[in-house]
Amino acid sequence: MLRAVAVLLALFLTACSSDAPSGAATSAAPVSGVAPQELPEGFGSTAADGDFPRDVVHFAGTTTIPAQPQRVVVISTGQLDGVLSLGVTPVGATQASGADLVPAYLADAFPDADLTSISSVGLRLEPDLEAVAALQPDLVLVNTVGAESIGSALAGIAPTVVTEGTGVNWQQDLLLVAAALGRTDQAQDLLQGLLDDAAQVGAGFDGGTVSVVRVSGDRTRIWGTGSFVGSILAAGDVARPADQQFTETSRDLSDEELQRAAGDRLFYGVQAGAEDATALASPLWTGLPAVADGTAVRVDDEAWFLNAGPAAARVVLDQLAG
Repeated sequence: MLRAVAVLLALFLTACSSDAPSGAATSAAPVSGVAPQELPEGFGSTAADGDFPRDVVHFAGTTTIPAQPQRVVVISTGQLDGVLSLGVTPVGATQASGADLVPAYLADAFPDADLTSISSVGLRLEPDLEAVAALQPDLVLVNTVGAESIGSALAGIAPTVVTEGTGVNWQQDLLLVAAALGRTDQAQDLLQGLLDDAAQVGAGFDGGTVSVVRVSGDRTRIWGTGSFVGSILAAGDVARPADQQFTETSRDLSDEELQRAAGDRLFYGVQAGAEDATALASPLWTGLPAVADGTAVRVDDEAWFLNAGPAAARVVLDQLAG
């Protein structure tokens, strides 16, 4: 398996560039649980915003983008949010299984964008390469997990830039998308505004702990510091319960472990269709202090747990503040 992945990445590097800089494919962001707010050294582009052609160093090498992208296709989590937040409506996108092509929170965030013009190119984990090619893109965005299986094929269709992926890396990945689009200044301003707002929202918790939980079917999970939501809480210096200070994205809870979801404040998401999950009716859930006193807040499941990007971060901050 590892050898197969190595071969695929090697093919992708060749398709992206014949002179990829040494170490470009193996440089890594900070360890999981620490949300990188800048690109790894040497990544991105040295070209000024708006200047093309440009070379973009990313997580699978170097890609030359000959002109300002006009027909962008996004494959992986967070990338639709990212390009829309930078003022670009892609021609194609994948979608999460069982979810809409354009999440409701993005439709609300970008009412003036022509979101109906975006074509589906399959599921995030199973993109339709023929559909991608039919759109004649001039830029494709994918993360490292997707690049392992279809990176070389995508690079054969159009210039392809690989972001790291996973929610905790959303700020770094937005900057890499911006480097490909020639909109780095805009991305930096956007991120700084969100970080400033996170600090203001965090101050409102006055040292109280915040618990984050998601209920989906027969699974109940607490969210750690190594997650999209965890990174936003960390940016606001919001304290987490001791059981939620782990650096993975999330951990499963059995019904008997629901007390680990306790915190001074509790924010929870429920997957569509899981409203009747047994966990929500358990006396251990209804007995949690925040649930019992009516202060637990149900949040936007798509923005908090299924996506990552500036618009999702804004939803999280607004619901934390509210």
